[in-house]
Amino acid sequence: MCSADSKPDLLVTLFTQGALAACREEAMRRLSTGNATGPHPLDPLLPVAEQLNRRDDLIGLVIACQEEHPEDCRLLELSATLHMQTGAFDEAGRAIDAALARRPAHLPALAIQARLLTQAGRLDEALRVLERIQELNPDNPSNLSNIAYLRIALGDVDEALNLYRQSILRQPNHPQMRLNYSIALLKAGYFQQGWAEHEWRFRLPGHTTLPMNRLLPNITPRLDLQGRQVLVTQEEGFGDTLMYLRYLPLLAARGAIIRVWGAENMATLCARVEGVHHVQVGGETPSYDYHCPFISLPRAFSATAHPFGVPVPYVRADPDGISRFAALMPEDGRLRVGLVWSGAPRPDQSDAWMLDQRRSMKLEALAPLLDLDRTTFYSLQIGEAARQRLAYAGRIVDLTDRIGTMDDTAALVANLDIVVSVDTAMVHLAGAMGKPVILMDRVNPCWRWMSDRTDSPWYPTLRIIRQSRAWQWEDVVAQVRTRLEQFRRNAS
Repeated sequence: MCSADSKPDLLVTLFTQGALAACREEAMRRLSTGNATGPHPLDPLLPVAEQLNRRDDLIGLVIACQEEHPEDCRLLELSATLHMQTGAFDEAGRAIDAALARRPAHLPALAIQARLLTQAGRLDEALRVLERIQELNPDNPSNLSNIAYLRIALGDVDEALNLYRQSILRQPNHPQMRLNYSIALLKAGYFQQGWAEHEWRFRLPGHTTLPMNRLLPNITPRLDLQGRQVLVTQEEGFGDTLMYLRYLPLLAARGAIIRVWGAENMATLCARVEGVHHVQVGGETPSYDYHCPFISLPRAFSATAHPFGVPVPYVRADPDGISRFAALMPEDGRLRVGLVWSGAPRPDQSDAWMLDQRRSMKLEALAPLLDLDRTTFYSLQIGEAARQRLAYAGRIVDLTDRIGTMDDTAALVANLDIVVSVDTAMVHLAGAMGKPVILMDRVNPCWRWMSDRTDSPWYPTLRIIRQSRAWQWEDVVAQVRTRLEQFRRNAS
Protein backbone atom coordinates (compact mmCIF):
# COMPACT_ATOMS: atom_id res chain seq x y z
CA MET A 1 0.00 0.00 0.00
CA CYS A 2 2.06 2.92 -1.33
CA SER A 3 1.64 6.60 -2.08
CA ALA A 4 1.95 8.08 -5.55
CA ASP A 5 5.74 8.30 -5.27
CA SER A 6 5.88 4.56 -4.43
CA LYS A 7 7.20 5.14 -0.92
CA PRO A 8 5.52 3.11 1.85
CA ASP A 9 2.63 4.98 3.45
CA LEU A 10 3.87 6.27 6.81
CA LEU A 11 0.54 5.69 8.52
CA VAL A 12 0.42 2.08 7.36
CA THR A 13 4.04 1.57 8.43
CA LEU A 14 3.37 2.98 11.89
CA PHE A 15 0.27 0.84 12.33
CA THR A 16 2.05 -2.29 11.14
CA GLN A 17 4.84 -1.63 13.65
CA GLY A 18 2.31 -1.17 16.47
CA ALA A 19 3.18 2.52 17.01
CA LEU A 20 -0.43 3.46 17.68
CA ALA A 21 0.24 6.78 19.42
CA ALA A 22 2.35 7.92 16.49
CA CYS A 23 -0.40 6.66 14.17
CA ARG A 24 -2.91 8.90 15.86
CA GLU A 25 -0.62 11.91 15.64
CA GLU A 26 -0.02 11.32 11.94
CA ALA A 27 -3.76 10.94 11.30
CA MET A 28 -4.45 14.21 13.14
CA ARG A 29 -1.74 15.97 11.14
CA ARG A 30 -3.25 14.80 7.86
CA LEU A 31 -6.70 15.88 8.97
CA SER A 32 -5.44 19.40 9.68
CA THR A 33 -3.99 19.72 6.17
CA GLY A 34 -6.23 17.44 4.12
CA ASN A 35 -9.71 17.30 2.64
CA ALA A 36 -12.36 17.19 5.34
CA THR A 37 -14.86 15.58 2.98
CA GLY A 38 -12.64 12.96 1.34
CA PRO A 39 -11.62 9.58 2.78
CA HIS A 40 -10.50 9.70 6.40
CA PRO A 41 -6.75 9.17 6.94
CA LEU A 42 -7.56 6.04 8.95
CA ASP A 43 -9.56 4.44 6.11
CA PRO A 44 -6.49 2.86 4.41
CA LEU A 45 -5.73 1.03 7.66
CA LEU A 46 -8.90 -1.08 7.45
CA PRO A 47 -7.53 -3.70 5.00
CA VAL A 48 -4.27 -3.76 6.97
CA ALA A 49 -6.12 -4.35 10.25
CA GLU A 50 -8.12 -7.11 8.55
CA GLN A 51 -5.06 -8.85 7.12
CA LEU A 52 -3.21 -8.67 10.45
CA ASN A 53 -6.32 -9.46 12.54
CA ARG A 54 -5.78 -6.25 14.49
CA ARG A 55 -9.23 -4.73 14.29
CA ASP A 56 -9.22 -3.93 18.02
CA ASP A 57 -6.13 -1.75 17.54
CA LEU A 58 -7.85 0.17 14.77
CA ILE A 59 -10.98 0.56 16.89
CA GLY A 60 -8.77 2.10 19.57
CA LEU A 61 -7.38 4.55 17.03
CA VAL A 62 -10.87 5.46 15.86
CA ILE A 63 -11.95 6.15 19.45
CA ALA A 64 -8.86 8.29 20.04
CA CYS A 65 -9.54 10.35 16.92
CA GLN A 66 -13.20 10.75 17.86
CA GLU A 67 -12.17 12.50 21.06
CA GLU A 68 -11.12 15.46 18.91
CA HIS A 69 -13.61 14.99 16.07
CA PRO A 70 -16.76 13.38 17.56
CA GLU A 71 -18.97 14.59 14.68
CA ASP A 72 -16.84 13.07 11.89
CA CYS A 73 -19.19 10.77 9.98
CA ARG A 74 -16.26 9.00 8.35
CA LEU A 75 -15.03 7.81 11.75
CA LEU A 76 -18.54 6.69 12.67
CA GLU A 77 -18.77 4.63 9.47
CA LEU A 78 -15.35 3.08 10.05
CA SER A 79 -16.31 2.31 13.64
CA ALA A 80 -19.53 0.66 12.46
CA THR A 81 -17.64 -1.52 9.97
CA LEU A 82 -15.07 -2.66 12.54
CA HIS A 83 -17.64 -3.40 15.25
CA MET A 84 -19.77 -5.30 12.73
CA GLN A 85 -16.80 -7.47 11.80
CA THR A 86 -16.09 -8.26 15.46
CA GLY A 87 -19.73 -9.12 16.21
CA ALA A 88 -20.40 -6.05 18.39
CA PHE A 89 -23.71 -5.28 16.70
CA ASP A 90 -25.03 -2.81 19.28
CA GLU A 91 -21.93 -0.63 19.03
CA ALA A 92 -21.97 -0.89 15.25
CA GLY A 93 -25.64 0.07 15.14
CA ARG A 94 -25.14 3.13 17.32
CA ALA A 95 -22.25 4.30 15.16
CA ILE A 96 -24.01 3.90 11.82
CA ASP A 97 -27.25 5.41 13.15
CA ALA A 98 -25.30 8.48 14.30
CA ALA A 99 -23.61 8.75 10.89
CA LEU A 100 -26.93 8.51 9.05
CA ALA A 101 -28.53 11.05 11.38
CA ARG A 102 -26.02 13.54 9.99
CA ARG A 103 -26.05 12.30 6.38
CA PRO A 104 -29.32 10.36 5.91
CA ALA A 105 -28.87 9.83 2.16
CA HIS A 106 -25.17 8.93 2.19
CA LEU A 107 -25.04 5.77 0.08
CA PRO A 108 -21.85 4.24 1.57
CA ALA A 109 -23.29 4.61 5.08
CA LEU A 110 -26.59 3.03 3.99
CA ALA A 111 -24.62 0.14 2.46
CA ILE A 112 -22.81 -0.40 5.78
CA GLN A 113 -26.15 -0.36 7.61
CA ALA A 114 -27.62 -2.95 5.22
CA ARG A 115 -24.62 -5.21 5.64
CA LEU A 116 -24.74 -4.86 9.43
CA LEU A 117 -28.43 -5.78 9.55
CA THR A 118 -27.79 -8.75 7.25
CA GLN A 119 -24.93 -10.00 9.44
CA ALA A 120 -27.13 -9.61 12.53
CA GLY A 121 -29.85 -11.70 10.88
CA ARG A 122 -32.32 -8.82 10.62
CA LEU A 123 -33.00 -9.53 6.98
CA ASP A 124 -36.32 -7.69 6.61
CA GLU A 125 -34.76 -4.49 7.94
CA ALA A 126 -31.71 -4.93 5.71
CA LEU A 127 -34.02 -5.31 2.71
CA ARG A 128 -35.74 -2.03 3.50
CA VAL A 129 -32.38 -0.25 3.61
CA LEU A 130 -31.38 -1.70 0.23
CA GLU A 131 -34.72 -0.62 -1.22
CA ARG A 132 -34.00 2.89 0.10
CA ILE A 133 -30.62 2.79 -1.68
CA GLN A 134 -32.41 1.73 -4.86
CA GLU A 135 -34.72 4.73 -4.61
CA LEU A 136 -31.75 7.05 -4.23
CA ASN A 137 -29.68 5.38 -6.95
CA PRO A 138 -31.98 3.42 -9.28
CA ASP A 139 -29.30 2.84 -11.92
CA ASN A 140 -27.05 0.64 -9.78
CA PRO A 141 -27.38 -3.01 -10.87
CA SER A 142 -25.14 -4.19 -8.02
CA ASN A 143 -27.70 -3.01 -5.49
CA LEU A 144 -30.44 -4.87 -7.38
CA SER A 145 -28.26 -7.96 -7.03
CA ASN A 146 -27.96 -7.32 -3.28
CA ILE A 147 -31.75 -7.03 -3.00
CA ALA A 148 -32.06 -10.32 -4.88
CA TYR A 149 -29.66 -11.96 -2.39
CA LEU A 150 -31.89 -10.95 0.51
CA ARG A 151 -35.05 -11.93 -1.34
CA ILE A 152 -33.85 -15.49 -1.76
CA ALA A 153 -32.63 -15.54 1.84
CA LEU A 154 -36.18 -14.61 2.86
CA GLY A 155 -37.63 -17.38 0.68
CA ASP A 156 -38.95 -15.25 -2.19
CA VAL A 157 -37.22 -17.29 -4.88
CA ASP A 158 -39.13 -16.13 -7.97
CA GLU A 159 -38.70 -12.43 -7.17
CA ALA A 160 -35.03 -12.97 -6.35
CA LEU A 161 -34.30 -14.67 -9.67
CA ASN A 162 -36.24 -11.98 -11.52
CA LEU A 163 -34.16 -9.25 -9.85
CA TYR A 164 -30.93 -11.05 -10.68
CA ARG A 165 -32.01 -11.20 -14.32
CA GLN A 166 -32.79 -7.48 -14.32
CA SER A 167 -29.39 -6.65 -12.88
CA ILE A 168 -27.64 -8.91 -15.42
CA LEU A 169 -29.49 -7.26 -18.30
CA ARG A 170 -27.99 -3.96 -17.15
CA GLN A 171 -24.49 -5.35 -16.64
CA PRO A 172 -24.26 -8.73 -18.40
CA ASN A 173 -20.50 -9.23 -18.05
CA HIS A 174 -20.18 -8.62 -14.31
CA PRO A 175 -18.60 -11.87 -13.03
CA GLN A 176 -19.53 -11.50 -9.35
CA MET A 177 -23.12 -10.71 -10.21
CA ARG A 178 -23.33 -13.73 -12.51
CA LEU A 179 -21.77 -15.91 -9.82
CA ASN A 180 -24.30 -14.66 -7.26
CA TYR A 181 -27.07 -15.47 -9.73
CA SER A 182 -25.70 -18.99 -10.14
CA ILE A 183 -25.76 -19.52 -6.38
CA ALA A 184 -29.38 -18.37 -6.25
CA LEU A 185 -30.28 -20.83 -9.02
CA LEU A 186 -28.54 -23.68 -7.18
CA LYS A 187 -30.21 -22.77 -3.90
CA ALA A 188 -33.57 -22.82 -5.66
CA GLY A 189 -32.83 -26.25 -7.14
CA TYR A 190 -32.29 -25.17 -10.76
CA PHE A 191 -29.09 -27.17 -10.92
CA GLN A 192 -28.37 -27.48 -14.62
CA GLN A 193 -28.71 -23.75 -15.29
CA GLY A 194 -27.00 -22.93 -12.00
CA TRP A 195 -23.91 -24.96 -12.79
CA ALA A 196 -23.59 -23.38 -16.23
CA GLU A 197 -23.75 -19.89 -14.68
CA HIS A 198 -21.30 -20.94 -11.97
CA GLU A 199 -18.50 -21.02 -14.54
CA TRP A 200 -18.47 -17.22 -14.37
CA ARG A 201 -16.28 -17.63 -11.31
CA PHE A 202 -13.35 -18.17 -13.69
CA ARG A 203 -13.52 -14.44 -14.48
CA LEU A 204 -12.59 -13.77 -10.84
CA PRO A 205 -9.09 -14.30 -9.41
CA GLY A 206 -8.06 -17.44 -7.56
CA HIS A 207 -9.84 -20.25 -9.38
CA THR A 208 -7.54 -21.62 -12.07
CA THR A 209 -4.60 -20.52 -14.18
CA LEU A 210 -4.99 -23.41 -16.62
CA PRO A 211 -6.25 -22.60 -20.14
CA MET A 212 -10.01 -22.42 -20.60
CA ASN A 213 -9.84 -24.04 -24.04
CA ARG A 214 -8.84 -27.30 -22.35
CA LEU A 215 -11.52 -27.22 -19.65
CA LEU A 216 -13.48 -30.48 -19.55
CA PRO A 217 -16.63 -29.95 -21.66
CA ASN A 218 -20.08 -31.19 -20.76
CA ILE A 219 -20.37 -34.97 -20.80
CA THR A 220 -22.36 -36.11 -23.84
CA PRO A 221 -22.57 -39.41 -25.73
CA ARG A 222 -20.29 -37.93 -28.39
CA LEU A 223 -17.50 -36.97 -25.98
CA ASP A 224 -14.80 -39.62 -26.19
CA LEU A 225 -12.76 -39.83 -22.99
CA GLN A 226 -11.28 -43.26 -23.63
CA GLY A 227 -7.60 -43.07 -22.69
CA ARG A 228 -7.76 -39.29 -22.20
CA GLN A 229 -6.00 -37.81 -19.18
CA VAL A 230 -8.33 -35.66 -17.10
CA LEU A 231 -6.61 -33.50 -14.50
CA VAL A 232 -8.97 -32.72 -11.61
CA THR A 233 -7.75 -29.81 -9.50
CA GLN A 234 -8.30 -28.52 -5.98
CA GLU A 235 -10.11 -25.20 -6.15
CA GLU A 236 -11.59 -24.04 -2.84
CA GLY A 237 -12.19 -25.76 0.48
CA PHE A 238 -11.93 -29.40 1.52
CA GLY A 239 -15.72 -29.61 1.74
CA ASP A 240 -16.03 -28.88 -1.98
CA THR A 241 -13.48 -31.57 -2.82
CA LEU A 242 -15.26 -34.14 -0.67
CA MET A 243 -18.61 -33.22 -2.20
CA TYR A 244 -17.46 -33.60 -5.80
CA LEU A 245 -15.23 -36.67 -5.52
CA ARG A 246 -18.47 -38.51 -6.35
CA TYR A 247 -17.97 -37.73 -10.05
CA LEU A 248 -14.56 -39.35 -10.45
CA PRO A 249 -15.83 -42.95 -10.74
CA LEU A 250 -18.14 -41.76 -13.53
CA LEU A 251 -15.23 -40.25 -15.41
CA ALA A 252 -13.28 -43.48 -15.00
CA ALA A 253 -16.25 -45.48 -16.29
CA ARG A 254 -15.99 -43.46 -19.50
CA GLY A 255 -12.38 -44.54 -19.93
CA ALA A 256 -10.70 -41.39 -18.60
CA ILE A 257 -7.34 -41.59 -16.86
CA ILE A 258 -7.92 -39.47 -13.77
CA ARG A 259 -5.17 -37.46 -12.18
CA VAL A 260 -5.92 -35.41 -9.09
CA TRP A 261 -3.75 -32.37 -8.36
CA GLY A 262 -4.69 -31.36 -4.87
CA ALA A 263 -3.95 -30.67 -1.23
CA GLU A 264 -1.59 -32.87 0.77
CA ASN A 265 -4.17 -33.23 3.53
CA MET A 266 -6.54 -34.92 1.07
CA ALA A 267 -4.09 -36.96 -1.00
CA THR A 268 -4.45 -40.46 0.44
CA LEU A 269 -8.22 -40.17 0.75
CA CYS A 270 -8.54 -39.04 -2.87
CA ALA A 271 -6.25 -41.84 -4.04
CA ARG A 272 -8.67 -44.39 -2.60
CA VAL A 273 -11.65 -43.12 -4.61
CA GLU A 274 -12.64 -45.56 -7.32
CA GLY A 275 -11.10 -44.75 -10.68
CA VAL A 276 -8.36 -42.38 -9.52
CA HIS A 277 -5.14 -43.20 -11.33
CA HIS A 278 -2.72 -40.80 -9.64
CA VAL A 279 -2.69 -38.04 -7.01
CA GLN A 280 -0.09 -35.28 -7.07
CA VAL A 281 0.61 -32.65 -4.42
CA GLY A 282 2.41 -29.52 -5.59
CA GLY A 283 5.14 -29.61 -8.20
CA GLU A 284 4.89 -28.93 -11.91
CA THR A 285 1.57 -29.15 -13.72
CA PRO A 286 0.87 -32.81 -14.55
CA SER A 287 0.23 -33.77 -18.14
CA TYR A 288 -3.41 -33.70 -19.22
CA ASP A 289 -5.78 -33.64 -22.16
CA TYR A 290 -8.55 -31.93 -20.21
CA HIS A 291 -8.48 -30.22 -16.85
CA CYS A 292 -11.42 -29.72 -14.52
CA PRO A 293 -11.57 -28.01 -11.11
CA PHE A 294 -13.63 -30.07 -8.68
CA ILE A 295 -16.40 -27.45 -8.68
CA SER A 296 -16.88 -27.79 -12.45
CA LEU A 297 -17.55 -31.54 -12.28
CA PRO A 298 -21.29 -31.20 -11.53
CA ARG A 299 -21.60 -28.83 -14.52
CA ALA A 300 -19.96 -31.45 -16.73
CA PHE A 301 -22.41 -34.15 -15.58
CA SER A 302 -25.51 -31.96 -15.14
CA ALA A 303 -27.28 -33.23 -18.28
CA THR A 304 -26.39 -36.90 -17.78
CA ALA A 305 -28.25 -39.70 -16.06
CA HIS A 306 -26.11 -39.09 -12.95
CA PRO A 307 -26.26 -35.36 -12.16
CA PHE A 308 -25.48 -36.04 -8.49
CA GLY A 309 -22.63 -38.46 -9.15
CA VAL A 310 -22.34 -41.97 -7.79
CA PRO A 311 -24.26 -42.98 -4.65
CA VAL A 312 -22.68 -42.81 -1.22
CA PRO A 313 -20.40 -44.16 0.09
CA TYR A 314 -17.83 -43.06 -2.45
CA VAL A 315 -15.20 -42.16 0.18
CA ARG A 316 -13.68 -44.97 2.24
CA ALA A 317 -11.23 -44.82 5.11
CA ASP A 318 -8.02 -46.84 5.33
CA PRO A 319 -8.77 -50.23 6.97
CA ASP A 320 -5.56 -50.08 9.02
CA GLY A 321 -6.48 -46.61 10.24
CA ILE A 322 -9.94 -47.82 11.21
CA SER A 323 -8.37 -50.60 13.26
CA ARG A 324 -5.97 -48.22 15.00
CA PHE A 325 -8.81 -46.01 16.21
CA ALA A 326 -11.01 -48.99 17.07
CA ALA A 327 -8.32 -50.15 19.50
CA LEU A 328 -8.64 -46.83 21.36
CA MET A 329 -12.42 -46.96 21.73
CA PRO A 330 -14.06 -49.31 24.24
CA GLU A 331 -16.70 -51.77 23.08
CA ASP A 332 -19.17 -50.75 25.78
CA GLY A 333 -22.42 -50.54 23.84
CA ARG A 334 -22.60 -46.76 24.20
CA LEU A 335 -23.62 -44.53 21.33
CA ARG A 336 -20.52 -42.90 19.78
CA VAL A 337 -21.15 -39.32 18.64
CA GLY A 338 -18.62 -37.11 16.87
CA LEU A 339 -18.86 -33.37 17.54
CA VAL A 340 -17.76 -30.30 15.57
CA TRP A 341 -18.88 -26.89 16.84
CA SER A 342 -16.74 -24.44 14.88
CA GLY A 343 -15.39 -23.84 11.40
CA ALA A 344 -12.15 -22.29 10.24
CA PRO A 345 -12.35 -18.61 11.28
CA ARG A 346 -9.92 -17.03 8.74
CA PRO A 347 -9.90 -13.60 10.46
CA ASP A 348 -7.67 -12.15 7.74
CA GLN A 349 -10.57 -12.54 5.26
CA SER A 350 -13.45 -10.45 6.56
CA ASP A 351 -16.25 -12.02 4.49
CA ALA A 352 -15.17 -15.54 5.43
CA TRP A 353 -14.65 -14.52 9.05
CA MET A 354 -18.12 -13.01 9.38
CA LEU A 355 -19.67 -16.06 7.74
CA ASP A 356 -17.84 -18.30 10.20
CA GLN A 357 -19.23 -16.29 13.09
CA ARG A 358 -22.74 -17.06 11.82
CA ARG A 359 -22.16 -20.78 11.26
CA SER A 360 -20.07 -21.57 14.36
CA MET A 361 -20.96 -21.79 18.04
CA LYS A 362 -19.16 -22.05 21.35
CA LEU A 363 -18.85 -25.55 22.76
CA GLU A 364 -20.84 -24.41 25.79
CA ALA A 365 -23.90 -24.24 23.52
CA LEU A 366 -23.67 -28.05 23.19
CA ALA A 367 -23.48 -28.62 26.96
CA PRO A 368 -27.14 -29.82 27.09
CA LEU A 369 -26.09 -32.83 25.00
CA LEU A 370 -23.20 -33.96 27.14
CA ASP A 371 -25.21 -35.73 29.85
CA LEU A 372 -27.09 -37.97 27.46
CA ASP A 373 -27.44 -41.48 28.85
CA ARG A 374 -25.27 -44.27 27.39
CA THR A 375 -23.58 -41.85 24.97
CA THR A 376 -19.90 -41.02 24.48
CA PHE A 377 -18.92 -37.86 22.66
CA TYR A 378 -15.75 -37.70 20.58
CA SER A 379 -14.26 -34.37 19.53
CA LEU A 380 -13.64 -33.98 15.82
CA GLN A 381 -12.86 -30.30 16.31
CA ILE A 382 -9.55 -28.90 15.13
CA GLY A 383 -8.02 -25.43 15.32
CA GLU A 384 -8.16 -22.88 18.10
CA ALA A 385 -11.77 -23.75 18.95
CA ALA A 386 -10.65 -27.25 20.00
CA ARG A 387 -9.23 -25.73 23.21
CA GLN A 388 -12.78 -25.15 24.43
CA ARG A 389 -13.09 -28.84 25.23
CA LEU A 390 -10.67 -28.37 28.14
CA ALA A 391 -13.59 -26.94 30.12
CA TYR A 392 -15.40 -30.26 29.59
CA ALA A 393 -12.66 -32.69 30.60
CA GLY A 394 -14.08 -36.16 31.15
CA ARG A 395 -17.20 -35.43 29.13
CA ILE A 396 -15.66 -35.39 25.65
CA VAL A 397 -13.06 -37.86 24.40
CA ASP A 398 -10.35 -36.28 22.27
CA LEU A 399 -8.32 -38.44 19.88
CA THR A 400 -7.46 -35.65 17.45
CA ASP A 401 -3.77 -35.71 18.41
CA ARG A 402 -3.65 -38.89 16.31
CA ILE A 403 -5.01 -37.11 13.23
CA GLY A 404 -2.57 -35.89 10.60
CA THR A 405 -4.62 -36.00 7.40
CA MET A 406 -8.23 -36.19 6.28
CA ASP A 407 -7.69 -39.92 5.85
CA ASP A 408 -6.99 -40.21 9.58
CA THR A 409 -10.16 -38.23 10.28
CA ALA A 410 -12.12 -40.61 8.07
CA ALA A 411 -10.74 -43.58 10.02
CA LEU A 412 -11.96 -42.04 13.28
CA VAL A 413 -15.36 -41.21 11.78
CA ALA A 414 -15.69 -44.80 10.55
CA ASN A 415 -15.70 -45.91 14.20
CA LEU A 416 -18.50 -43.53 15.21
CA ASP A 417 -22.24 -44.12 15.06
CA ILE A 418 -23.22 -40.58 14.09
CA VAL A 419 -21.65 -37.15 13.56
CA VAL A 420 -23.10 -33.84 14.74
CA SER A 421 -21.54 -30.76 13.16
CA VAL A 422 -21.99 -27.18 12.12
CA ASP A 423 -21.51 -26.48 8.41
CA THR A 424 -17.91 -27.62 7.88
CA ALA A 425 -16.04 -30.15 5.76
CA MET A 426 -16.89 -32.73 8.43
CA VAL A 427 -20.50 -32.79 7.20
CA HIS A 428 -19.24 -33.65 3.71
CA LEU A 429 -16.81 -36.29 4.94
CA ALA A 430 -19.41 -38.09 7.03
CA GLY A 431 -22.00 -37.78 4.26
CA ALA A 432 -19.60 -39.04 1.58
CA MET A 433 -18.85 -42.07 3.79
CA GLY A 434 -22.56 -42.80 4.22
CA LYS A 435 -22.33 -42.09 7.94
CA PRO A 436 -25.41 -40.66 9.68
CA VAL A 437 -24.81 -36.95 10.19
CA ILE A 438 -26.79 -34.09 11.72
CA LEU A 439 -26.04 -30.64 10.34
CA MET A 440 -26.68 -27.78 12.78
CA ASP A 441 -27.34 -25.08 10.23
CA ARG A 442 -27.60 -21.33 10.33
CA VAL A 443 -30.32 -18.99 9.13
CA ASN A 444 -29.73 -18.13 5.46
CA PRO A 445 -27.70 -21.28 4.81
CA CYS A 446 -25.21 -22.22 2.13
CA TRP A 447 -26.88 -22.90 -1.22
CA ARG A 448 -26.12 -26.62 -1.10
CA TRP A 449 -28.41 -27.14 1.90
CA MET A 450 -31.18 -25.16 0.21
CA SER A 451 -33.64 -23.44 2.55
CA ASP A 452 -36.81 -25.50 2.77
CA ARG A 453 -35.45 -29.03 3.30
CA THR A 454 -34.34 -31.09 6.25
CA ASP A 455 -32.69 -33.66 3.98
CA SER A 456 -30.25 -33.38 1.09
CA PRO A 457 -30.08 -34.73 -2.46
CA TRP A 458 -26.31 -34.91 -2.02
CA TYR A 459 -26.13 -37.01 1.15
CA PRO A 460 -29.01 -39.41 1.93
CA THR A 461 -27.81 -39.95 5.52
CA LEU A 462 -27.84 -36.20 6.31
CA ARG A 463 -30.51 -34.50 8.40
CA ILE A 464 -30.59 -30.73 8.79
CA ILE A 465 -31.69 -28.88 11.91
CA ARG A 466 -31.75 -25.16 11.20
CA GLN A 467 -31.90 -22.10 13.42
CA SER A 468 -35.25 -20.39 13.72
CA ARG A 469 -33.46 -17.16 14.68
CA ALA A 470 -30.03 -15.97 13.65
CA TRP A 471 -27.27 -16.45 16.24
CA GLN A 472 -29.55 -18.56 18.48
CA TRP A 473 -28.61 -22.22 18.87
CA GLU A 474 -30.75 -23.28 21.86
CA ASP A 475 -33.66 -24.72 19.88
CA VAL A 476 -31.26 -26.43 17.44
CA VAL A 477 -29.38 -28.16 20.27
CA ALA A 478 -32.65 -29.22 21.92
CA GLN A 479 -33.73 -30.86 18.66
CA VAL A 480 -30.33 -32.53 18.27
CA ARG A 481 -30.69 -34.00 21.75
CA THR A 482 -34.09 -35.43 20.86
CA ARG A 483 -32.74 -36.83 17.59
CA LEU A 484 -29.79 -38.50 19.34
CA GLU A 485 -32.07 -40.07 21.93
CA GLN A 486 -34.22 -41.49 19.10
CA PHE A 487 -31.16 -42.69 17.23
CA ARG A 488 -29.82 -44.50 20.32
CA ARG A 489 -33.17 -46.19 20.95
CA ASN A 490 -33.42 -47.32 17.33
CA ALA A 491 -29.87 -48.66 17.42
CA SER A 492 -30.44 -50.69 20.58
